[in-house]
Amino acid sequence: MFGCDQQRISKSSELPEALGALDELNAFLGFARVCAAGSPRIAAALRGAQEALFVVQAETAGADKRLAPDAVEKMEAVINGIEREIPPLKGFSISGGTELSALLDVARTLARRAERRLVAAADAGARAVPPETKAYMNRLSSLLFALARLANHEAGVAEEQPRYGQAA
Repeated sequence: MFGCDQQRISKSSELPEALGALDELNAFLGFARVCAAGSPRIAAALRGAQEALFVVQAETAGADKRLAPDAVEKMEAVINGIEREIPPLKGFSISGGTELSALLDVARTLARRAERRLVAAADAGARAVPPETKAYMNRLSSLLFALARLANHEAGVAEEQPRYGQAA
C-alpha cells in the first residue's frame, strides 16, 4: 500500500479486505472476458471494467489515481444501450441460461461484495473513497447484470423466472 510507512496492518482489517475483494472481482472479470470471446461487445465492456478496477484498486491502496470524471456516465450509456436491445424485465430471473450469463451473474455478486468492502473501509476511516468511486462501484453490478442478460439474449436463451415454491 502507498503511504503506509511500513506499519503493520492486519490482513483481516477493512483495507486489505477491500483490496482483496477488488482483486478477486478483477480476476474473475478476466475469466469471464475470456469466456466472452464469442461476444466482442461483452468482452470489451469487461475489459473496460477491468481497467477501471485497476484505478480503483490503486486509489484504494493509496496511490494518486482517480477514475475519469465521466466513468459512471460512460458505463450508464453502455447499460442503457443494452436495455434498449433486450426485452424489459418482468421480475426476478434465475441465474444461468448460458455459461457466460451465469459467470456474469457471479461477477455481479463479487462486485456487490467489493462495493460493500470498499464502503466498510471508508466508514472505518481506513481510506477516503471519493463519491465518484462509490458511484462507479455501485453501478458496476448493474452493468454486469445487463451484460448477463445480454449474453442470454445474444444466445437466444429466454430468461427463467422463479416459481417461489410452486412445483417445477
